Amino acid sequence: MVFYFSSSAVAPAAFLYVGKDKVENEELIAHGLEEDFHVDKLSSAHVYLRMNEGDSWDNIPPALLQDCAQLTKANSIEGNKKDNLTVIYTPWANLRKDGSMAVGQVSFTDPKKVMKVLVGQRENAVVNRLNKTKVERFPDLRQEKEARLRELRRRDQAARDKRRKEEAQVARERRDLAWQKDHAYDELFTEENMAHSNNHDRPEDFLDDFM
Repeated sequence: MVFYFSSSAVAPAAFLYVGKDKVENEELIAHGLEEDFHVDKLSSAHVYLRMNEGDSWDNIPPALLQDCAQLTKANSIEGNKKDNLTVIYTPWANLRKDGSMAVGQVSFTDPKKVMKVLVGQRENAVVNRLNKTKVERFPDLRQEKEARLRELRRRDQAARDKRRKEEAQVARERRDLAWQKDHAYDELFTEENMAHSNNHDRPEDFLDDFM
C-alpha cells in the first residue's frame, strides 16, 4: 500500500507519496523516479515528491519543501516526537542500495547531491492539510515506472524527429539558395541573348549608327 498526498503549496498542486512500511519503502526504492526525503539519523518513511514538468530537485520552492519535510517528520515514529530535526533529500537516482543493508535502508552514491532542510517543530496545520488529501492505493510500482519511462522515450524520440525535420528543412533552404546564387545569371547567357550580343552575326554597317 502507498499513501498519496497532494500539496497545494504550489500551483499546479504537487504530489507526494509514502510507503506504508519498510517493505513498501523497498518497492519505492527499487522503482522510484522522483526525489527522496528522509529524516537524518532516524527511522522514517521515504517520502517521494513527484515534481511538475520543468522543476529541478535542487530548486524546490521553500513552501513545498516544508510540506515534504513536515510529512517526513510526521511519518517518523521517533522523529515526530522531537524538535529541530534535519531532513535530507536527494534525487532518486542518487540512492544506493546493496545486499548488506537492512530492509528500507539506503545510502547515497554522491554525497554532494544530498541536501538538508531543518524542521524546527511539527506544524499541525501543514500536516493536517496534507492528511486531508491522503489516498490509499495499491499501485504496481514496476508497471508505473515502465510506463513513465516509455512516455519519456516517446517524447525524446518525438523531439529528435522534430529536430531532424527542422535540420533537413534548413539544409534544403541552404541548397536552394546556393543553387539560385550559382544560376543567377543563367538567363543572361542563353543562346538567344548570346546571339544578340555577338558582332559576327550583325550587318557590316552596324557601326554606322554610332557615327
